[in-house]
Amino acid sequence: MRKLFFLLTLLIPRALYAADGSELWLRYKPVDAEVAQRRTIRLQVNNEIAQLAKKELDSYWSGSPVELRLDRSVKRLKEGYQIKRRGSDLLVTAAKPVGLLYAAYHLLRLQEVGADVQNIDIEEVPDFDIRILNHWDNLDGTVERGYAGYSLWKWDDLPKKISPRYERYARANASIGINATVLNNVNASPQILTPDYLEKVKALADVFRKYGIRVYLSANFSSPKVLGGLADSDPLRKEVKAWWIAKVDEIYKHIPDFGGFLVKANSEGQPGPQDYGRTHADGANMLADALKPYGGTVMWRAFVYNPTQEDRAKQAYQEFVPLDGKFRENVIIQIKNGPIDFQPREPFTPVFGAMDKTQQMVEFQITQEYLGFSNHLVYLAPLFKETLDAETFSRGPGSTVARITTSSAGGSKKTAISAVSNIGEDDSWTGHHFGQANWYAFGRLAWNHQLTSEDIAEEWICQTFTGATAFREPVRQMMMDSREAVVDYMMPLGLHHIFAFDHHYGPEPWGDMEGGRPDWMPWYYHNADTTGIGFNRTKSGSNAVSQYKEPLQTAYGNLTTCPENLLLYFHHVSWSHTMKSGRSLWDELCFRYDRGVKEVREFQKTWDRLESYVDQQRFEEVQSKLKIQTRDAVWWKDACLLYFQIFAKMPIPYELERPIHELDELKKIKLDMKHHN
Repeated sequence: MRKLFFLLTLLIPRALYAADGSELWLRYKPVDAEVAQRRTIRLQVNNEIAQLAKKELDSYWSGSPVELRLDRSVKRLKEGYQIKRRGSDLLVTAAKPVGLLYAAYHLLRLQEVGADVQNIDIEEVPDFDIRILNHWDNLDGTVERGYAGYSLWKWDDLPKKISPRYERYARANASIGINATVLNNVNASPQILTPDYLEKVKALADVFRKYGIRVYLSANFSSPKVLGGLADSDPLRKEVKAWWIAKVDEIYKHIPDFGGFLVKANSEGQPGPQDYGRTHADGANMLADALKPYGGTVMWRAFVYNPTQEDRAKQAYQEFVPLDGKFRENVIIQIKNGPIDFQPREPFTPVFGAMDKTQQMVEFQITQEYLGFSNHLVYLAPLFKETLDAETFSRGPGSTVARITTSSAGGSKKTAISAVSNIGEDDSWTGHHFGQANWYAFGRLAWNHQLTSEDIAEEWICQTFTGATAFREPVRQMMMDSREAVVDYMMPLGLHHIFAFDHHYGPEPWGDMEGGRPDWMPWYYHNADTTGIGFNRTKSGSNAVSQYKEPLQTAYGNLTTCPENLLLYFHHVSWSHTMKSGRSLWDELCFRYDRGVKEVREFQKTWDRLESYVDQQRFEEVQSKLKIQTRDAVWWKDACLLYFQIFAKMPIPYELERPIHELDELKKIKLDMKHHN
C-alpha cells in the first residue's frame, strides 16, 4: 500500500500539494540519497556564508557536481559570481563568500525554471551595491501602510526569543540578492536607539548576517534631545555631534556590520535640521561624519512634504538641487520614483539627473498603499522598469534613471536602491499571493535592472506555482496587463492622488474632508471644472515642467507632444479636446475607466480556468481577492465618472456599461482602515 501511495504521489503535479504561500518562490524539492551520492558539492573554505551556499546545493541541487571557489583577487565581481562548465562539473567562482551564496540560488533558480545549464558560462555583478528593503514597522507591532498583518519583528520577545521566520525572511531576501534591511518606520521612534532596543536589533542582525544581510535603522533627528536630554538637536552644535558619535560607537559595539541610518527629516511633521535654520546637508553630514570611521552610510530621504503655496510636485527639487555637492561621500539622497507619492503612474522625479555631484538612489514602494492594498493584483515590475528606464537627458541621451544611480555612472561611491516592504506576519508574507511577485521583482531588478518584466514574471510563476505552459503563459499575461488595468480603473491619462482621505484605498475625487490642507485634497490634483480637468504644470501654470531637462521640458509642456498617459499630470485639458483615438477627452476618460473594469473581469476568467493547476487554498484565496478587486474597480469607475460628469456635462458613451451606483451613496462611504496603519 505504501508503495502504491508513493507511485501515486509521483503523478500529482507539485503545484497541487496544499500550500499557504509561506514557502514563497523557494519550493525546492530535496534531492534523494541516490542523487546526492552521484553528485558532489565541493568547498574548501570554512566560512559560514560559503558553507550555507554548499548546504543549499547539497539539499536541493540535482544537476552536475559543483565546485565552489572563493577567489578574492577577482574584485570586479563585487558580490557577484561566475558559473562555468568545466568538463562534467560546474565551477562557481566569487570574490566574496556571499557571492557563492547568490550563485547557489542562481543555480537553483535555473533548475526550477527548467533552464539548460549544459553549456553555462555566465558572470553576474550586481548593478547596485546596497539593495535594501525599507520596513515601515512600528515598535508596537503595527506596520504603517502594511496590509499583510502585524510586523515580523516581535520586539517584546527579543532578544531572548528568536522567531524561525527571521531566518526564513533572510533566506528569501538572499535568494533574490537583497543584502540590506531597514527594520523600522521612517516616522521613527527615538526609542529604537536605546540600549534595550539595540540588544534586540543585534539579535536580528546576528540571524541575518549569514545570509549577507546588513541591518540599518531609521533614525529620529530629535534623538539627542529626546534620549540624551540635550537642549536641542541642532546638527552644528558640538554637543549634538558628540551625542551622535557616542551613539554610533555604541551601535557598532553591538553590531560590527551595521549599515547606517535612513532619515526622514522636515517632512510631514518629522523633526529635522531646518528646525534650527540648518540645511538637509548639515543634518546628513553630521550623521555621515559619525558613521564614516565604520564605513556606514546615511540614506537621506528627499520626500519633503510640507505646507507650501508652491506645487507639491516641485518641493524635492527646490530643496535639494541647490545643495548639490554639499553632501558627504557616504550620504545617498533617497528619492521616490515620482514627484508626488507612489502613485499608480507619475513621471520620474526630476531630481534624478539634476544633482551630478551627489549620490542618488531610487525609493520604490512594494506595499500597495495607492494600488488597492493587498486586495488588488498589481504586478509592479513594469512600474519599476518605467522609472529605471526613464531617460533624464541629464548627461545627454542614455542618461536613464538606472544609469545615473548605478555604478555605471562612474565613481567610487556606494550605489543603492530601495523599496518599501509589503511583508507582514501573514502566512503568505504579503497578504496576496501575487504580492510576493513584487517583492521578488524588486530584488531581481535591484540585482540586474536590465531584466525584463516578462522574464521576471516567468521565473516567479515557475518557482511559485508551476512551469506548465498552459498555466505560465496566461498568468504571465495577466500579470503584465495588471498595472495598466489599475491605472485605467483608478486614474487614467495622468490623473493622480484622487484617493480617499488618509487611508488611500478608495476613490474620493470630491475631497470634501474639512480642515485639511489643500495639498491633502484630491481636487488640488485634478482641478476639474466646467472647462476641463488636470493640473497645469506648464509655463502658464506651476511651471513644474521647467525642472525637467530638454527635450522633456518642451515635450511635456506641449499639449500635442505630451504623452497621453501623463496628459492630465502636466495639463489642464478641455473636456472636448480631441485625443489620439479621435474621441473627446471626456469620452476617452470614460473608455479608459470602462477598459480597466473589463480587464479585471478578464483576470477573474483567466484565473478560474486555471483551477486544475493550483492547490485549492491558494486558488480560492486569489479568486476571492479578484472578486474584491472587480468590485473596487466598478466603485472607482462609477465614483470618478459620476463626479467628473458634473463638470463635463456630457453623457457617458452609450456603448459603455452604465454606472450601478448613485453618487450621493458613494459619497457616504467612509472606510475605517485603522487596522492597516
